[in-house]
Amino acid sequence: MRAVVVADTGGPEVLRLQETEAPEPGDGEVLIEVHAASVNPIEWKQRRGLAQKQLPAVLGSDVSGTVARSRAQGFAEGDDVFGIAASGAYAELARARADMTAPKPAGLSHEQAAALPVAGLTAWQALFDRGGLQRGQSALIAGGAGGVGHLAVQFAKRAGAQVIATGSSRNRDFVLGLGADRFLDYTKEDPAALAGSVDLAFDTVGGETTAGLLPALREGGALVTIAAAPPERDALERGVRAELLLMSPSSEQLQEVARLVAAGEVRVEIAERVPLAEVARAHELSESGHVRGKIVITVA
Repeated sequence: MRAVVVADTGGPEVLRLQETEAPEPGDGEVLIEVHAASVNPIEWKQRRGLAQKQLPAVLGSDVSGTVARSRAQGFAEGDDVFGIAASGAYAELARARADMTAPKPAGLSHEQAAALPVAGLTAWQALFDRGGLQRGQSALIAGGAGGVGHLAVQFAKRAGAQVIATGSSRNRDFVLGLGADRFLDYTKEDPAALAGSVDLAFDTVGGETTAGLLPALREGGALVTIAAAPPERDALERGVRAELLLMSPSSEQLQEVARLVAAGEVRVEIAERVPLAEVARAHELSESGHVRGKIVITVA
């Protein structure tokens, strides 16, 4: 099969499309003929050596395609599925565990499905599993136009929360169109101005943004971050909690997120579709930090 292989850490140029041995599914796994994948920041961090990854490797987690071979109960050859690849999704074939895979709804394209697993589960778990967001509460989402953020805005609004999102001015109309009640331009407005009125802050940005969200929280509120070490000591002093979320795969949550998109209740924004041979360009776009929604890699 063809796959994008990384042998050494470095810039986008180390991503090489080449012939390589196809993965073999183990017990409880499926082999997927990949139709689409997508880019997550962890992948260019692994490529650069900023996150651990044993090399050589095929990168990529998000996958959507057709079952080519099944060694898992509940999945048969020819089924359209999506989920999180165990062997690397930047490839023509990828293996995946059954508990990290779900049937793809007929109303969802492979490109839409490939954009959902990591971003969708991360947003869902941050808001509800870790954040405990409930109807009538308020959620402050830093990076509301990004791959995770734009889904979080919609999940929170659908759950009946008041949603405040941050971003650059060019994304104001986009984020408000997703359902956010208020937009803060991070270049001009400080979340501290919210002064203890927010129940949950969700940080997808990192850097100085993370600690800068704390003043917006009410006493007893929570900060969930996926982008930086949580400022636990400062949070404790303010009477709030701060946690780092590491997403956990869930077939059940995958199915719920996909159902919402297929039903038109949630929109998945695809910033750009990039062929497998141009994965280096996809990484360059992702590293820019200015992508609206998700970058999808088309395979077959």
